[in-house]
Amino acid sequence: MTDDTIFEEERTLSSAADITALTRLLGQQDYADVATILESLPLEDRYLTWADIGLEHRLGILVVMRSDPREALIDSMSLLELDALFKGMDAEDLVELSESLPNRLIDRALSAMDEIQRHYYEGAKKYDDELAGHWVSHQFLSLPQNAKVRDALRLLRRELPEYIDTLFLINRTGGFSEAVRIGSVIGAPDHLPLTDLAEEDFTVINANDDATDASLKVQNSRFSALPVVDENSILLGRLDIGTASEIVNDYYEGRLMATAGLDEDEDLFSPVKTAAKNRAVWLGINLLTAFAASWFIGLFEATLQQVVALAVLMPVVASMGGIAGSQTLTLVIRGLALGQVNDVNRWALLRKELQVGAFNGVVWAIVVGIIANMWFDSFLIGIVISMAILVNIITAALSGALIPIALTKLRLDPALSGSVVLTTVTDIVGFVAFLGLGALVLT
Repeated sequence: MTDDTIFEEERTLSSAADITALTRLLGQQDYADVATILESLPLEDRYLTWADIGLEHRLGILVVMRSDPREALIDSMSLLELDALFKGMDAEDLVELSESLPNRLIDRALSAMDEIQRHYYEGAKKYDDELAGHWVSHQFLSLPQNAKVRDALRLLRRELPEYIDTLFLINRTGGFSEAVRIGSVIGAPDHLPLTDLAEEDFTVINANDDATDASLKVQNSRFSALPVVDENSILLGRLDIGTASEIVNDYYEGRLMATAGLDEDEDLFSPVKTAAKNRAVWLGINLLTAFAASWFIGLFEATLQQVVALAVLMPVVASMGGIAGSQTLTLVIRGLALGQVNDVNRWALLRKELQVGAFNGVVWAIVVGIIANMWFDSFLIGIVISMAILVNIITAALSGALIPIALTKLRLDPALSGSVVLTTVTDIVGFVAFLGLGALVLT
């Protein structure tokens, strides 16, 4: 049996397993897992599998799919298929899909909606997708501010939306007043005003709040959803725990991918040309920083020609500084993202990282110095690399703390550019310290 035959058999078995899994998940309406399976398939297999999925399931799958693979599937659909898709779409679904649809298809989808859903969509589009107002859900339970327990019990007999554990009380102008936990209503006297059961210090989200910050508020609250109001305190809807979790997950995934200069929406099987183009920018930036480090090395060409051991040990200095710096950088970026790093504790954090860098610098300078001394049988080379390691680790710790703070002040994403700047700093400082000391001591 040839390798090609074995490969084809394995691929057939894998495809059969995928189809079986898809059938089971579609029956359970587990669209997130279906989307994951589709995204894991090469493009040709993905299109074939998509063609076999019933129209009634497609909207739910597309809503939870990443934008790049979603766009490709939408492009493969006919107008008849798209019209069937739009027929069951509400405003929240269209908000999610709008970044993947051209304007002509958005207009087509809006024409298939009723007036209320169009109003909801237009309201969401007033806010940028980085703001909480963009992600408002209109599926909530509300009652007038003067309602009583019997009114709430009557309302609860209806079909309840997902993530419902509170009732919102609204004043005469449509503004949010108070929230009542549903559990408090059960068993309470029918004539009791709901305001007597209202929660104290209930958190309210403004539509202009940052979406990620608002989502973290939902996750950290004791409730499955929080109300979202406009600048006039008019209740727009709610941000529920499901949407909040997706926003937070997307944010942190975006930060993770940004450290490598990638987009979190990039398709695993995107066309080669597209993938290469997306990655070319940061490869080019990295090339420039590499040339900068090489230029500094070139300043010590004569020293390197005389002491070959320095050339052998150079990667050790750069590597130790890079690792030490990236540890601090990651810690500070996480702190900035969670709001743990601020003007009050910034200098205390800097002092702490400086002390950690100094401690590790001394320990590893001694270790590397002893190894270099034994390797090259030269006490002076051991001294040179020890001092260079100490300088570079301390510099890396300081840079790892200061660079993300400085980039944040400049309104630049530290997750995207912090590692590039840090690598440049640690490489240049490490090489200059090592080769400069080598030039002074060994030549």
